[in-house]
Amino acid sequence: MANHMRWRYGDTNPVTHPVQSDVVIEIGDLLYLEGSTVKPASAAADAGTATANQAVFHDAFVGVAMQASPAGRAGSIRIATTGVFEFSGDAAVRPLGQLVGVAENAGGDALEDQKVGTVASVQEAIGRCAQRVDPASSRVLVDVVGTTTRGGPQEVA
Repeated sequence: MANHMRWRYGDTNPVTHPVQSDVVIEIGDLLYLEGSTVKPASAAADAGTATANQAVFHDAFVGVAMQASPAGRAGSIRIATTGVFEFSGDAAVRPLGQLVGVAENAGGDALEDQKVGTVASVQEAIGRCAQRVDPASSRVLVDVVGTTTRGGPQEVA
C-alpha cells in the first residue's frame, strides 16, 4: 500500500525505532517490534489462524509509521504509539469502543499493513473504534495504543 497519512487527531506520543535496510515501511503501516527493529504487520510469521496472528502481533505492537523507510535505507523512523487514525476496516467494525485488531489478508496467511478488523479480546487488539467515518463505507477511526510502549488497549472496568 502506498504512503498514507492516517493520523486524524490526538497525541501521538512518538518514538523512534531502527528499520533494517531490507525492510520497506510506508507511512500509515501498523508496526511491530522484532528484536531491536520494527517491521510492518505483513512481515510477521504466520501463526496459523487469524486470531493467533492478531495475538502475536498485539504482543509486539509498537504503533503507526509516521515516516517511510524505502528499501535499501537503514535508519530510524518516527512511530506514533497513540492517537486516532483512519483505517479501512471490515463491515463489522461499528460501535464506539469496539476492540479492533490488524486484519488478516484474503489468503489467510498474513496480516494487512494498513487494514483493521474486529477482535474478540484485548489480547488481539491494537485499539478501539473511535468513530465510523461513513456508515456506508468501511473506513473507521481507531484510537490506537501501542502494546510495547503504552501497555495496549485495556479491559473495560
